[in-house]
Amino acid sequence: MKTQLLTCLLLVSGAYSFSQSKLSFEKQVIAFESYESVGVFDVNNDGHPDLVSGSFWYKGPEFLDRQLIGQVKRYGEYYEDFATIPMDVNGDGNMDFITGGWFEGRLIWKENPGTNGEWKEHLIAETGNIETIRAWDIDGDGIVEIVPNTPRKALAYYKWTGPGSFEKREVSDTQGHGLGFGDINGDGQGDLISSTGWYEAPSDLKNGRWTYHPLSDFKDLSIPILITDLNQDGKNDLIIGNGHDYGLFWMEQTQGKGQVEFIRHEIDPNNSQYHTLEWEDLDGDGQNELVTGKRYRAHNGKDPGGKEESGLYYFKWDGENFVKNVISSGPIGTGKGTGIYFSITDLNADGKVDVALAGKDGLVVFWQN
Repeated sequence: MKTQLLTCLLLVSGAYSFSQSKLSFEKQVIAFESYESVGVFDVNNDGHPDLVSGSFWYKGPEFLDRQLIGQVKRYGEYYEDFATIPMDVNGDGNMDFITGGWFEGRLIWKENPGTNGEWKEHLIAETGNIETIRAWDIDGDGIVEIVPNTPRKALAYYKWTGPGSFEKREVSDTQGHGLGFGDINGDGQGDLISSTGWYEAPSDLKNGRWTYHPLSDFKDLSIPILITDLNQDGKNDLIIGNGHDYGLFWMEQTQGKGQVEFIRHEIDPNNSQYHTLEWEDLDGDGQNELVTGKRYRAHNGKDPGGKEESGLYYFKWDGENFVKNVISSGPIGTGKGTGIYFSITDLNADGKVDVALAGKDGLVVFWQN
């Protein structure tokens, strides 16, 4: 086995810089609903991407008309809708989506009826409390697997096996708050990671056992944890947000003999609730930017910094450090947070990617000028 020990060296580097956004965005408020997830896909097969969030879908490209999907249950400030993952689950040519939530702990898919009727709900699995869900092609067959983050519950992924059918693949009997996927130890296999440790993939994904490597000094991490080779040294690093506290940082991998180690570098220690991260090429230069922001009222204002101003930012990697650029910042109504699941894509076919965000502070699109 390539790795026998993982240690996390918390050598904090405070070098980061800040500037106003060099890209220009125009804000469009779509709705004042407080769902925390928004997905983008072509609901009605008219060639235009639509927004799907909570109980409604919004017809693109203007997003002025909306149709009811079906009522989503509410629990206090939360709706039971913690992800919006597009997938044609039943193979009928209409895009469905996968979601789930904390309170009922059910992983489900909602069936696109191809009309203006309500969408039928189908159970995939009873998983326990779902923080959110992500989709990655774990086995490399070109079809994504569905991976719910269920803190303190089992870690498993669900493989689509045919129309309306999924097969559960177990990874570990527990996981932490936070979830990521990528090749951590450089063996060509994609690994999984949560706040408690990382899970080394076996060569035989169907029958083999995943090997657990513990991490220490982490608590409630972002979903996703990004895995990428930032400094181009041939070893994948980690980009991590604190989902319910202050801090955004990257972990530089320094691989010794028989060991995987990380050195911690600060990106932004001054904002809290960096709950979800995206790694996308915003400016079209062929290099990805880190896009993230504050999840507004993640724990209903009870997190450290939870009542401070919201914001959406992108961080430009300059080869050594991240430069912070502000897309939106300010009190509610001015600044905009990220919610728990947001989408970056070209919404109006102008060759520039836009950002769609939901949250307890509303549904918004930032159009890139």
